[in-house]
This record gives sequence, structure tokens and C-alpha cells, in this order.
Amino acid sequence: MNTAPLSPSVAIIGAGPAGLFAAEILSARGCKVQVFDRMPSVGRKLLMAGRSGLNLTHSEPLDRFLTRYGKARKWLEPAIRAFPPSALTEWAEGLGQICFSGSSGRVFPTAMKASPLLRAWLQRLTEQGVQIHTRHRFTGWNDTTLLFETAAGQTSVRADATILTMGGASWSRLGSDGRWADFMTGETAPFAPANCGFLPDWPADFATRHEGSVLHSVGLTFGTRQTRGDLTITSRGLEGSALYALSADLRNRITTEGRAVLTLDLRPTLSAEDILKRLLSQRERESQSNRLRKALSLDSPSRELLKHATPKDATPLQLAQTLKALPLPLIGMDALDRAISTAGGIRQDTVDERFMMKSRPGIFVAGEMLDWEAPTGGYLLQGCFSTAYAAANGVLGWLESSSSAIA
Repeated sequence: MNTAPLSPSVAIIGAGPAGLFAAEILSARGCKVQVFDRMPSVGRKLLMAGRSGLNLTHSEPLDRFLTRYGKARKWLEPAIRAFPPSALTEWAEGLGQICFSGSSGRVFPTAMKASPLLRAWLQRLTEQGVQIHTRHRFTGWNDTTLLFETAAGQTSVRADATILTMGGASWSRLGSDGRWADFMTGETAPFAPANCGFLPDWPADFATRHEGSVLHSVGLTFGTRQTRGDLTITSRGLEGSALYALSADLRNRITTEGRAVLTLDLRPTLSAEDILKRLLSQRERESQSNRLRKALSLDSPSRELLKHATPKDATPLQLAQTLKALPLPLIGMDALDRAISTAGGIRQDTVDERFMMKSRPGIFVAGEMLDWEAPTGGYLLQGCFSTAYAAANGVLGWLESSSSAIA
């Protein structure tokens, strides 16, 4: 005789995209789902991401898409193939958010913001009976009981299965502070900033004088990898999606050697020969700064970087060559909490193929809690949705097998 409950209870801890998506899948399959989050409202990081346009996923071919996950590709590939970018786009459009693919291949809802999608999503969850409890900080377990701190004191919850989706360790003010790692020692890799800004080894007042300036459409090379895009000078250093795409390799080099030398191409659309011709066409009596500005429309911070990277009496040829390959030493990363995302978290060897923790049967993990990283461009959200899809289906399979075992 099957003594398992007809409607198994599932607790989901963390009300970001991964947690809400797992709740949707499980409640649609008849589970009684409760979602717990430490913040006063849900989806805060999602809403923040949507301020500059909610980049849901990317439309590039799936085989190329998967390469963006680096060393975590083999781990995440089954989940992403099971719930690929096309499925995420279809899901958003099912919530009334028609999507489009931009010139870069990034996929956005036409509304651009996250708030219309989140409102429609929460309405669907309500209709499916999902209960959401805010201001509940998860503090660990007492045997199989989940423990929470609330304004009214400690409370506990029992569930047939649990999915942890508490995020990484960046943007703590939005809810993901990584404190959960304190009671999961031995199962995590240390957190590290990903998609973060970097600290160049340049004059102390350089950032102060040029803060807010943008190095437009520059080429970046580190090792065998190349990217291209805008770099923004901040009070702390450099930021930009082209830099974020190299962040894992740069971070690893800085960690092991104390510095990483990034190579900039300040004029990637011109060859060194074209640059040299333009420089030589200027009047000799012009200052070097004026020649660079008039011949190449080189802005003030670019001219200053070039000045520091070349001899005082640099020839036009030396200037042209350095413009195409300007070395920029990086000596540090921006603070962990300021990173767009983080590496580190629950290690692959501590979970099974269903994303269930090997040390805790019935406890599953998804989203940025897992030790993977990817560049911006839709890959982060896709990873969260796909691992949530895998974990939710893992819960269903585990509940079914547990029920069969009891029977």
C-alpha cells in the first residue's frame, strides 16, 4: 500500500528566478509549494537586472551557447539542453511578454523591464496555489526540519523535499549574501567575483580625472581570447561586458601571479598601417596629443594611456603599434559584493545528476548557489532557469522513487 501523501510538500528557499521557476513547475504537477525568502519582497535582483533591459537569454546556436559556461559546461549541459534558450523565450511569451533578439543576439522582452514579467509570473504562481513567505532567513537544519529566523522569532518547517536557490555572494542588499555557506562547509568552493570590474595599475589620479569616461568599442585580448566592446572608467577601475567575458581568466591569473596584463586595441577597425598613414598625414609641428586627436579621434583617457605606454619621443610607428596592442596591467578585482555574479558555491561533486545533495537526500540545489559562472549576455539567467528546471524534475523523480520504495 502506498502511504506517501497524495500532494507532497516542497519547500523552496530563495525567491529569485530559480526558486520561482522551480515553484511553478512543482505546483503545476500537484505539489504543495511554499517559497521562503529573507527579503521583504521577491525577485529583487531580477528587477535590478531589468533596469537596463532584461536580458533573458541569447539566440546564438546552442553548441556555441554552451561554450560560454567554460569548465562547467559538461555539468550544466544536460540541464540546458533539457530547457534551452528557445524554451525560456517560449515561457516568457506564455506570460504575455513577447520577446525579440537584438543585433547582438541577446534576447529581451519587448517591454525591456522585468516588472511586467514578474507581475504576470506571481499571478500564475498564486493561481497554482504557491505560498510565498518573505522575511524568512534560512539558518540550517535540525535533523530534517528547516529552521528560519523571522521578526517573530525562530520558526521551523517540515517538507517532503526542499530546493535551495539562495543565490551567490554578490549584491547582498538585493538578497544574495552567501551566508548560507557558513552551515554548508565542506561542500562549497570559495566565492570569487565574476563579471566584475578590475583595478588597473595606472596613475593614482587617473580614475579620478576620467571617471565616467568610456573607451568606445575597443578590442581586448588576454591569452588566446579576444572580445570587443565599451569600457567604462569608474572610481575603482574598469568595467564593461567585454571585460566581464574575460573575468574568469583574468581573475585566475591575478590570484596566482598577482597581476594580469590585458592588451587593448584602441582602434580595432583600423590596421597599424592605416593608423600610421593617418598620423604621418598630420603637420609635424602639431603636438603628439593633437595629432592623435585629429588623425584618430582619440579621446583624452586613450591618449593618456598611450602616453604612459610609449617613450616620451615615440615615433609615429611606435604609436601606431602600441595603439593596436596597448598593455594594461591589472592588479586586482573589484569587491565581491559589487560583482554582477560570483563563482564558487556548491561543488559539482557534492550533488548528483539531479542536483540533489549527496549528503542530504531530498535536498536539491539550483541557480547561482552552484559553483559555475558565465558571462553576461543572457547566460546567467538561462543557467538559473535550466538548473531550476532540472532540480524541480529531480524532486519529482525522487518523490516518485521514494513513494515506490515505501509502497
